[in-house]
Amino acid sequence: MMFDWLKRIFKKEKFSGMKYLIVGLGNIGEEYANTRHNIGFDVVDDFVNTHHENFKTAHWAYIAQVTLPEKKIYIIKPTTYMNLSGKAVKHWMQYYDVPKENVLVVVDDLAIDFGTQRLRISGSAGGHNGLKSIDESLGDNIYARLRVGIGDNFKKGKQVNYVLGKWTKKENETLPDIIDTARKTVEAFINEGINIAMNKYNTKKA
Repeated sequence: MMFDWLKRIFKKEKFSGMKYLIVGLGNIGEEYANTRHNIGFDVVDDFVNTHHENFKTAHWAYIAQVTLPEKKIYIIKPTTYMNLSGKAVKHWMQYYDVPKENVLVVVDDLAIDFGTQRLRISGSAGGHNGLKSIDESLGDNIYARLRVGIGDNFKKGKQVNYVLGKWTKKENETLPDIIDTARKTVEAFINEGINIAMNKYNTKKA
């Protein structure tokens, strides 16, 4: 249950503008910080920091709110761990009455080269447990997702170690630019729409 002060901060209110829910996928805990699987957290952290806001602990998620002209953006990092991310997404979608077309999930992707990203209107989970959980909770896979490439530079049988592993020194040199590009894609999704955002940022090297 939310604390009373959190209810006041993130209370429901009448709002005639557009509402958005931006979801960064990852795992909570210091041991998962700065790992490939947590790049979704890193992107939404950058978005929230850019708008000079902060995350608060709430129901099944860390949540922040950004208000723009005629827009309210709710940003969450599920605290359920990756495999149950859908519980948090469904809860906050329903709580704020955010339409599914205004939901964007930011997620890591092994099938995409490091430094490349793809924004899609819908798609398969592609073996990603976080997306699988969201699909199950929402009943379909028709929601936007920004797949941020982490590459597949691992030996057979070492996928889990790679995904949950820390970035290499070389990767860390370009990671800030990759996160910045992903944040700009989120901004474009909100301010210009998904089609323009895809045209601007898909498959571009960060």
